[in-house]
Amino acid sequence: MAITPLMPVYPRCDVRPVRGEGVYLYGEGGEQYLDFASGIAVNLLGHGHPHLTKAIQKQAETLVHVSNLYGSPQGEKLAQRLVDLTFADTVFFTNSGAEAVECAIKTARRYHFAKGNPHKHVLITFSNAFHGRTLGTISATDQPKMREGFEPLLPGFVVVPFDDLDAALAAVNENTAGFLLEPVQGEGGIRPASKEFLTGLRKACDEHDLMLVLDEVQCGMARTGKLYAHEHYGITPDIMASAKGIGGGFPLGACLATEKAAAGMVIGTHGSTYGGNPLAMAAGEAVLDVVANDEFLAQVTETGERLRAALTQMIPNHDNLFEGVRGLGLMLGIKMKTDSRAFVAYLRTKGILTVAAADNVVRVLPPLTIEERHIREFVDGLSAAAGDYQVPAAA
Repeated sequence: MAITPLMPVYPRCDVRPVRGEGVYLYGEGGEQYLDFASGIAVNLLGHGHPHLTKAIQKQAETLVHVSNLYGSPQGEKLAQRLVDLTFADTVFFTNSGAEAVECAIKTARRYHFAKGNPHKHVLITFSNAFHGRTLGTISATDQPKMREGFEPLLPGFVVVPFDDLDAALAAVNENTAGFLLEPVQGEGGIRPASKEFLTGLRKACDEHDLMLVLDEVQCGMARTGKLYAHEHYGITPDIMASAKGIGGGFPLGACLATEKAAAGMVIGTHGSTYGGNPLAMAAGEAVLDVVANDEFLAQVTETGERLRAALTQMIPNHDNLFEGVRGLGLMLGIKMKTDSRAFVAYLRTKGILTVAAADNVVRVLPPLTIEERHIREFVDGLSAAAGDYQVPAAA
């Protein structure tokens, strides 16, 4: 057979991890990598964190899975913690970020349906967004690389430029259900929304009875120095998708909503076989135990500022490659003057793991537990690699 046993939908590189410890990954041959990718913002406590590991082990010995036909003391407990910590009144647990966004879309549409306005089903979304790989979530984007070959896509989405309040407001009509966006675009190039943009969308939702739906799959769960990124802006959503770091590496997602927004989500309207299973709930509880406190969040903010300062100081030494740094907390992006994907691939050969993004940005997404020595190791290694790097010739 020509095809590989693993369906060849990823351009898999030569890094083949078999073990992780703290901020490091180790390959089959013992190769060590400084992991400033964190599984794309997933392993927020690093690898093998003792509290998370113990919680998963203990729950695995007790109860792994039962049907959602039964009561869920584990799910009720974690949902209550999230309600107490956030804007939300209710939570639906999923297995992934894409599922969380799908639930968020359904919740927004169902809100208007329940009010007798089924025509209000269109969500206004934004350019260069990434919401997942399901048919619904790719339909909400304008990126050909995700949409090509999967037509016909789902109707009900209108895409306008990101961070352009006038364009967003101009797109509102009698069929609009609300807005769907990432407060900080991740795959789109580590682009934080402006405060004016988000506050303007919130105001429009309040005035026109629309749903503000936030995708905080990548930027949420302490990544930016707040438990959720929208807290930087002084606004709250009606509905929010959360995942990635929420399970610390264990598959877990959540759709959070206010009581008003979830009015249409009644018995029979949604479901999940695995969503909210006891093992995932134990992982979520353990993550909150570590990150959901002011001391930890302040540490993320301080560490992010030190990392940003070190990168900003380094960049002028390699101004042929780098333009600047952007982002919030430990969700940072280095804007390059050349192809970021080629440079990220080169960094792997030097034992440094990062993630490429749109707009020729290198995503820097370390575990939230990094220390000063890890910052120094990363910046020194990045600078040395930049000094040796030969920009590939244009095709």
